[in-house]
Amino acid sequence: MFTEQGPTVRELAVQALSSIERGYDLLAPKFDHTPYRTPDRVLDAVTDEVRRLGPFDTGLDVCCGTGAGVGVLRRLCRERVVGVDFSAGMLAEARAAFPPEGERPAEERPAEDEPAGEGPAVDWVRADARSLPFAPAFDLALSFGAFGHFLPAERFGLFAEVHGSLRPGGQFVFPIGAPPPVGSRAYWTLLGFDAAMRVRNALWRPQFVMYYRTFRLGDVLEDLTRAGFAVRLTPLAELGRRPDGSPRARLVVATRE
Repeated sequence: MFTEQGPTVRELAVQALSSIERGYDLLAPKFDHTPYRTPDRVLDAVTDEVRRLGPFDTGLDVCCGTGAGVGVLRRLCRERVVGVDFSAGMLAEARAAFPPEGERPAEERPAEDEPAGEGPAVDWVRADARSLPFAPAFDLALSFGAFGHFLPAERFGLFAEVHGSLRPGGQFVFPIGAPPPVGSRAYWTLLGFDAAMRVRNALWRPQFVMYYRTFRLGDVLEDLTRAGFAVRLTPLAELGRRPDGSPRARLVVATRE
């Protein structure tokens, strides 16, 4: 499905009837061949915008999956980068994608825009993002595509955990797309997916939390502020604008004061 290297319909069905953790363990080997992986153009747009906020020494990828966000942090941080996820399968794929510098083939060594020398050290931690095991140690935290796996009631606690992992002045950044126009194909697709997921979770255990329409900007900004962040938005110009002139996506920049 999606591509020849991607999961089959049967594999996706098995994953969808599993818990979140088990589902992602099963999906991990083929995850990067699905649309669920954050597109490179989004990663690049965020990298370019966040670089203006630096410099940074240490970075944390929250719910790192197979490590796309760690790749961004390696281009932005000078000393240490950590990816955290609760799926052992995802972490295994991430470790394979980012082996220690001495084990990487020459053609996979740091790009020109990555930090000089051997680049930052990369570590991987298996943990639940709702209970992060870090002291205030990071200058930068980011996350891509993970927030649909948290219920609205869990969002404040998640943000508070990230806040507690940042040094004073540290920044938590993530992209957020504009909602699709009401009545558009994308609108009905997301509405239908969320409705199907709610029916699935009402009828089947364990639950698989994955909702696309619960991460509303106003609620997100309120929860970030309650967690102790000062928040601002900046357009991700590289991702274009909608017909009304508004940006297709913004970068949320939440700073621990």
